[in-house]
Amino acid sequence: MEIVSFKNLVREKFPLLSAGQKKVANYLFENLDNSVFKTAFQIGKEAEVSETTVIRLSYALGFEGFSKMQAKIQKELLRQNHTELVYRDESLGLDVDNDPFTKQIEHGVHILRNLLNHENVQEIWKTVDKLIQADQIIIVGHRISFSAAYWFSYSLSCLRENVNLCTTAGDFFEKFCNLTNKSVVVVFSFPRYANETIRIANCAKEQGIYLISVTDRLLSPVGSISDITLTTEENVETGINSTAPVISLLDLIITGIFEKDKKRIQVHQQKLENLYSSYEVFNE
Repeated sequence: MEIVSFKNLVREKFPLLSAGQKKVANYLFENLDNSVFKTAFQIGKEAEVSETTVIRLSYALGFEGFSKMQAKIQKELLRQNHTELVYRDESLGLDVDNDPFTKQIEHGVHILRNLLNHENVQEIWKTVDKLIQADQIIIVGHRISFSAAYWFSYSLSCLRENVNLCTTAGDFFEKFCNLTNKSVVVVFSFPRYANETIRIANCAKEQGIYLISVTDRLLSPVGSISDITLTTEENVETGINSTAPVISLLDLIITGIFEKDKKRIQVHQQKLENLYSSYEVFNE
């Protein structure tokens, strides 16, 4: 039986939760480390709901009670913290706590190591399969998210046909009109979340188009409604979203596509190379 992490369990059940239970879920997502040893009453007070609402959330998520839910959270955090401590012990004596550059690198390393857990790897392979099978792919990202969207669009276009990047001119609906039930929309959305990206994600869901989001957390505005949600959590201390972990995540997807679809990729890349040579695209 596949073991689902607490955060993924919450995401799966989130649309079915009551308004009060959603407040508790959001609170736990943002304060998991701090709330792991608090009572249901204390969590309810912090989340501005009743103790009963906290307990009802545990039942709604399929636990036998609040203590069982808390035990699962404690177990997952203990495993995560053990991995981080082992890595810190092997980090050649770097002053992680005081040097800002080291802290930023450590944060990026933490994200990358987390990408390799079982659930994340499964979601990455699911993404690979959907992008290979899609007849058309639209990629969307606005403001701070545009650079990652552009990188992914360019890299994916080097592997297959029918990849379209929506520009800042707002041409999504014109491109969306040509999609089919085999198409995929990929949205990039990081804080501060652009309303236009959220509207596009909602449009894709309402029209029955498969939606993949790359975002900072499972319960972000686009993450909570997507068929697949890939996350690289933001730096909660500074609010800064580094592009490096996002590109590393996308690079895993590109690697997976190349591994599974080599023959078609070779044909596509040969066509590209012929065009590059004919029109002297690169100075070589």
